[in-house]
Amino acid sequence: MSTPPISNFRRMIRQTLTIARRDFVATVFTPTFLIFLFTPVIMLSFGAIGGFGASSMASDAGEKRSIVAIVAPAQQAAMRATDARLRKLYDANDQPPQLLMETPGDNPAGQANIAFSAQGADASAALYGDLAEPTILYGGHGHNDAAYLGELAEGTLRTASTGAAPLSKATFTSLVRAKPTSSGRRESAYFTVFGIFFLTLLLAGQAVGTMAEERNNKVVEVLAAAVPLEAVFFGKLIGMFGSAILFIAFWGTLVSQVHAILPASIAGALGDIGPAVGGPAFVLLFFAYFTMSYLLLGGVFLGVGAQATTPRELQMLSLPITVLQMAIFGVSTVAAARPDSWIATAAEIFPFSSPYAMAAHAANSPTLWPHAAALAWQLLWVAIVILIGARAFRRGVLQSGSGKINWKGLFGRK
Repeated sequence: MSTPPISNFRRMIRQTLTIARRDFVATVFTPTFLIFLFTPVIMLSFGAIGGFGASSMASDAGEKRSIVAIVAPAQQAAMRATDARLRKLYDANDQPPQLLMETPGDNPAGQANIAFSAQGADASAALYGDLAEPTILYGGHGHNDAAYLGELAEGTLRTASTGAAPLSKATFTSLVRAKPTSSGRRESAYFTVFGIFFLTLLLAGQAVGTMAEERNNKVVEVLAAAVPLEAVFFGKLIGMFGSAILFIAFWGTLVSQVHAILPASIAGALGDIGPAVGGPAFVLLFFAYFTMSYLLLGGVFLGVGAQATTPRELQMLSLPITVLQMAIFGVSTVAAARPDSWIATAAEIFPFSSPYAMAAHAANSPTLWPHAAALAWQLLWVAIVILIGARAFRRGVLQSGSGKINWKGLFGRK
C-alpha cells in the first residue's frame, strides 16, 4: 500500500523543522554567535578609530593653518571683533584658520607675499591694502579662506562705522517637528536601503560559512542519507532565518532605546528624519522586505554553494553574488534619492532589488497599497528562487564526489 500524500507532506514538514532546529541551535548556542552578534560594534569601532585618526590629522593641519591680515593698528580691534562674531556661524570642527594680524610696513604687497609664500609658512590666504578695495592672495586650497577674509574686510568697515556693539539680539527657540521633512524622508530611505543591504549580506552570508564547514566535514552528506535533500535545503534556510530574526530583535531593541540616552539637541535633529508611512507600519514593512531579501539571497547562496566541493570554490562562487548585491545596493540608493524617476520604477520591479527599493518607497511615500502588490510579486520570485535553489542543492550534493564545480547542477540541466 502506498503512503498517502498527506502523510508524506507531514513527514517532510517534520524533517524540515528538525533540520531547522538543528541548524538554529548549532548556530545560536555557541560562543562564536556572541562574537557574530556584536559584529556591528566591532565594525563601528574600527570605523570610529579610523575616523578619529583622520579627524586628528585634519585637526592638526587646521590648527597650523592661518590667514594673515595686514591692516592698520586703528582697524585691528574692529577686525578682531568682526572675526569673533563671524566665527559663531561655524561649527567647532569647521572653524576658519587662525587670524594673524600684522602692521603694514613700507611694502605691504611684499609683506603679504612673504607671509604667504615663505618656506614653512602655513598661511592659506593673506590680505593687504585699503579695506574698501583689499588685495587677497590665496593658494590652491585657500579659496574659502580668501572669501572669509573678504567678508572680514567688509564687516570690519561696518563695525568701525557703527561701533563694535551689536545692533540686535536674537532669541533662539528649538522646535521638534511633528512630521519628518522631505529631505528627512530621503535620508530615512537611504538608511533603510543600507540597513536591509547590510543585514541581508551579513546574515545571509552565514550560509556560505556554514555551507563551507559542513561540506568540508561531510555533514551535508550525512544529513542527506537520513532525510530528503529538499528537507535539508528548507531546514537550513529556515534555521538561518531564525538566527537572523534573533540578531535583528537584539539590535532592534537596542536601537529603539537610543533616543533615551541622546542629548536633547541630537534627539531634536533626529525628529526631522523619519518614514512617510509612520513608525509602526514602517517597522512591519521593513521586516517584510528584509524577509523577502533574505530568502532570495539565502536561497541563491544555498543553491550555488552546493555546487562547490571545497571552501575555495565556495568563496569563488559567492563572490559574483556579492558583487551583484553591491550593484543592486548602488541602484537602490539612487532610487531612494529619486523616488519618482524611471530608475526607482525599474528597481521596484526587478526582483532582487525590489525589497530595497520598496522599503525606500515606504520611507518616501505614505501610500500603502503598492506594498501589497510588491510583496505578492516578491513572494512569487521567492518561491521561484527557492524551487530552483532546492533543485540545484539536490543535484550539487548528489554529485559532490566529482571534485569539481557542478555547473550543470547550478543551472538546473541534466
